[in-house]
Amino acid sequence: MKTKFFSAMVKVLGPVMRVLFRVHHHGLENEPDESEGPYLLVCNHIANADPIFLCCGGMKQQPHYMAKKELFKVPLLNLLVKGLGAYPVNRGGADVSAIKNSIKMLEEGKCVGIFPQGHREKGKSPHEATLRNGAAMIGIRAKATFLPCCIRTNKNRFAFFRRVDVYFGKPIRFEELNCTSATTEEYTRVTNTVFGRVCELYDLAVAEENARVGK
Repeated sequence: MKTKFFSAMVKVLGPVMRVLFRVHHHGLENEPDESEGPYLLVCNHIANADPIFLCCGGMKQQPHYMAKKELFKVPLLNLLVKGLGAYPVNRGGADVSAIKNSIKMLEEGKCVGIFPQGHREKGKSPHEATLRNGAAMIGIRAKATFLPCCIRTNKNRFAFFRRVDVYFGKPIRFEELNCTSATTEEYTRVTNTVFGRVCELYDLAVAEENARVGK
């Protein structure tokens, strides 16, 4: 379910972002409807604005993102990030409370967005990403549907008026992953499987970009 604040911010920021960064969305029809239940959005991470790039095209559901706890100490910024559905995480180590909170939100029917890289990796393609298993741990424990997404721009660095393409892949149902246990090995396997779909979307984005410019 979308909050009124989130819907209002999308209406305000969406057109601005689509002009300033020439944002184009592909595959939005792949996002599950509310009637199909919540999902765990998994995406590559190259800028602080990634959640806005993902949402400014008019998503059916509202993903909630982890945000570094320092942001919640700034009065006005605290109101903004909370209004957009963000919740704090301690990036200095394993934050058990943030993981439990993510699982609880999925079980309550809310969507959650995760960047498995854990931090921004500017200039890198998802093929070069250093991955963490948090998304897989959350998804397996909540028996969630995964929605792979990819953000692509030239040189994987943002600049005003440099085109940004956002690709949404087909959802991966929990049953499709054939999870047999909640172990480190299983978390790693699911992480690689889901993020592998993100990499496939990246390759599609590169191919379509090359076709546009005639390479």
